[in-house]
Amino acid sequence: MRRPECLLWLFAAWLLAAGPGSGAAAEEDRRLTVVTWGGAYEAAQRAALFAPFTAATGVRIDIVRYDGGVAALRDHLAAGGAPDWDVIDMIRADARTACAAGLLEPLDPAIPAPAPDGTPAAADFIDGAFGDCFISQLVFATVIAYDDRAFPGEKPDSIADFFDLERFPGRRALRAEPVGLLDWALRAYGVPRSQIYDLLSTERGFRLAFRRLDTIRDSLVWWRGGDEPVRLLTEGAVAMASGYNGRFFHAQVMGGAPISVIWDSALLEHNTWAIPAGTPDRDLAARFIRYATSAGRLAALANRISYGPARLSAQRRVGLHVPTGIPMRPHLPTASRHRALALEKDDAWYARTEALRRRRFEAWLAEGEDRGAAAPSD
Repeated sequence: MRRPECLLWLFAAWLLAAGPGSGAAAEEDRRLTVVTWGGAYEAAQRAALFAPFTAATGVRIDIVRYDGGVAALRDHLAAGGAPDWDVIDMIRADARTACAAGLLEPLDPAIPAPAPDGTPAAADFIDGAFGDCFISQLVFATVIAYDDRAFPGEKPDSIADFFDLERFPGRRALRAEPVGLLDWALRAYGVPRSQIYDLLSTERGFRLAFRRLDTIRDSLVWWRGGDEPVRLLTEGAVAMASGYNGRFFHAQVMGGAPISVIWDSALLEHNTWAIPAGTPDRDLAARFIRYATSAGRLAALANRISYGPARLSAQRRVGLHVPTGIPMRPHLPTASRHRALALEKDDAWYARTEALRRRRFEAWLAEGEDRGAAAPSD
């Protein structure tokens, strides 16, 4: 765990963090590279986190975009040379996997500031927010959305409807990663949420899930970038698509996109801040994480994109959407009516099965390619 080393550099971080704006003139030439996801999410981060941090400290932020996953971090670190990624925005399951592989620095839970009323951070963050190498910042949901124009009559409203091509015809788009696919396939059978990951820990669970995916295989379109599901839906290329709830919300309220979200079995996940292994300016990286996980900054982020803050004090501060004035709390995945329908992602299962899921998923994709190649031509 390298705890003594972690505490030493955190002590240096606290010396730097005497207060917002302190030493800004001396730090105007310092830079911090943050790896994040692009699109509407990045735009919200720029306004709520990055620009205010620069204004307060004089530290410039450079942005690197990626599509998530552990492979991008592993490949970057394996490329050799001095690391030039200081902070990375990772899904919690990926952060667990990266931490176990030695790809991230250990983080002390003392990094976040107390709540505005003095409540210690440990009591203010939601359950599961602290890991050996990460600190959660928000809760988002991977959901199914549909093109309103594709279904002028009856509307889909459940995860089972995503797999029902007879009642709800049309192409489907899914992320080209073994994330959510198997969980949703079992939910479509009616497997209770509490039993999903126990069943997926068996060979029978995998067989059932892939059997369900087989029923829509020929109607699937695969996406990688978080902006693709909205584009595919608005262009009419697919009738339904998985995607991130904040991207769909932004497309609805800012672009007037004819999109509706199905909250049934929404896959709830944490986005976390982490520091790649070997980052030379770990003190400044820790300082940024402390700033970005403050109650005020997390609420400011949620006022721009519909992701739920990982702090209770921040959740209470969420107000109206910037710039439309729409009340944001009902649109957050942490809203009670959405949580009641959601599937909590089992990060421990995901971290434990990373290699297995990828191997089985790639084998399933290859089966489809082989079947297509063997099909007779017209």
